[in-house]
Amino acid sequence: MIKTLEKAGRTEDEAIAAALAELGLDRDDVSVEIVERAKSGFLGIGASPAVIRVSYEAEDEVVEEPVVAAEPAAAAPQSFDESDEYAEIRSFLSGLLERMGVKAELEIGPRANGGINVNVSGNGMGAIIGRRGETLDAIQHLTNYAVNRGSDKHMHISVDAENYRSKREDSLTKLARKMADKAIKYKRSMALEPMNSYERHVIHTALQNYEGVTTSSTGVEPNRRVVVSYVKGEQSSSNKPQSREWA
Repeated sequence: MIKTLEKAGRTEDEAIAAALAELGLDRDDVSVEIVERAKSGFLGIGASPAVIRVSYEAEDEVVEEPVVAAEPAAAAPQSFDESDEYAEIRSFLSGLLERMGVKAELEIGPRANGGINVNVSGNGMGAIIGRRGETLDAIQHLTNYAVNRGSDKHMHISVDAENYRSKREDSLTKLARKMADKAIKYKRSMALEPMNSYERHVIHTALQNYEGVTTSSTGVEPNRRVVVSYVKGEQSSSNKPQSREWA
């Protein structure tokens, strides 16, 4: 089941760290909602802490029932085209979407570079995707946590809704090149809107070999953003700094 926990701190980062420490979870295991931002006030008057709410997947409470002897039942035939991993993913996601009140079809298959792809389709996909894919990212984090928990092998599960991620990647790549052209034309740095770690990674990747510019990230979550900077003179791609940022 999905549970939530609210925490307060002097900053959003401190509140998130306190919540993760109490739950014993990593940042990728939870989705974070900023309930109230920290206010410094004037000379300490009117100051208020930041309040955040984290959502995470918790095990359902087990209710023991008396064991009743029964005749051995024949094993149910397993679908020939669905592995145990696929069945577990389908079971978890179907239950999660049902609790969200969304009826959808799940298409599960292998990724070209390893891992598993899940595409969700149906009516009301806007509720699944959320603002700039934030709900979709939370669903993906929960699915990876639930399926990989207690397993000896870790597999990456990518959850998409009607190809939103590929469309978003195309849009971000075009935006990155547009901002790079502006940086070169005006010979100045161009700051993009705040983005999550995945979207920033797409921007960095799109411009890593783009002549005349370099990229970096600045700020703190949830306002961390990419800055596209003009590079004077010619600089080969082999000498350009490569961002390793994923967070």
